[in-house]
Amino acid sequence: MMQEKDTNRKIHTSRKQLALWIGALVIGALLGLTGLGWLNALMNFIATVYTRLFQFVAVPTILLAVITTLTKFGQQEDTGRIFRHAITYTLLTTTVAAAIGLLLYLIIQPGNLPAVMVHSGVHALPQDLGKESYYDHILSVIPNNVLQPLLEGNVLSLLLIAFAVGFALSKMPETEGKKSVVHLFLGLQELLFTLIRGLIWTLPVGIIAFSAQLSAQVSAGVAAASLGRYVAVILGGNFIQFFIILPLFLLARGLNPIHTLGRMMPAVLMALFTKSSAATLPVTMATAENRLGVSPKVSRFVLPICTTINMNGCAAFILVTSLFVMQNGGTILTLPTMLLWLIIAVISAVGNAGVPMGCYFLTLSLMTGQGAPLGIMGMILPIYTIIDMIETAENVWSDSCVCAMTDKDIYLSSKGYGH
Repeated sequence: MMQEKDTNRKIHTSRKQLALWIGALVIGALLGLTGLGWLNALMNFIATVYTRLFQFVAVPTILLAVITTLTKFGQQEDTGRIFRHAITYTLLTTTVAAAIGLLLYLIIQPGNLPAVMVHSGVHALPQDLGKESYYDHILSVIPNNVLQPLLEGNVLSLLLIAFAVGFALSKMPETEGKKSVVHLFLGLQELLFTLIRGLIWTLPVGIIAFSAQLSAQVSAGVAAASLGRYVAVILGGNFIQFFIILPLFLLARGLNPIHTLGRMMPAVLMALFTKSSAATLPVTMATAENRLGVSPKVSRFVLPICTTINMNGCAAFILVTSLFVMQNGGTILTLPTMLLWLIIAVISAVGNAGVPMGCYFLTLSLMTGQGAPLGIMGMILPIYTIIDMIETAENVWSDSCVCAMTDKDIYLSSKGYGH
């Protein structure tokens, strides 16, 4: 009886929180439409503050979540199963997302842009982008000291460090020294989650600012461009993956997609506005555990990994944009060429960092190596803000699906949510 009351109380609290977030979303949109300069500046300031705060807690969240989970790797075989299931679902969803993008590209067939427009787009490119090769990008993942990945927020490097430390601890004998180190990590993790809960409690203020920021950008014409067919392919692929493909994955595992999305909505909304799955990670983890009922053992291991390698939206963007740019550069897009780039897009997305504009930077780097007309990347830049928001929301929704499916697989007999 007490358990039923506690469950009902949690459901009531979750509904109130979601209603509060949606209300903040509407208020922010209305404020952004006013067009007041001082108000837009204030909203931008608040949005930046919240983004920085979540980026601040995201880095230690990734480190501590992976380390504390892998510490028990030697004693608990479930960790290996969790990892295998998460990787399998990640590769499946990412490959399907890229394939959907390719299919839409073949159906919609974006045409070539006028040479004058392509040339003018070169001036819009940031001058410090596109100089790093993909080889350099991979090499930069290997840390050469402990502090640099922390200072730069290099998620892949941090994951490598966390994996190394976690596995090393799991193989150490049960000495007092090991126990002290493990207790330190666990205590820091508890402290971190207390800070995260406090941030989430104040988040409606941030949601108002994020929503106002987006509303002001759209009303100012940031989303307008002459790349209609290309944008239709990108956004169409994102929406199909979000509303059809990922729900089908959940249904195949016996999970209710409407229930799952409803529970994970705070994280999806946060991703939409921060444009960073890494910055959203603390909210994703807290929402998965407290609202969806995922085991902390699963969420704190799967979600940090997915934040780095499960990039559905990024895979589709890299593939479609690369094909579009190469096509405008005169490359003949044969079926083998497109399938090769599908594989490249999936691998690149897996190696991409979950930070704002990460997919854009990576695609620019790939196209630089191909000698393609980079002016098109400059033309895409003004509308990438909107694309990035939608892609990040899709990435976090996919992370949530992978986490929920893995949790269902591992704890099938004890889980009853989602029906």
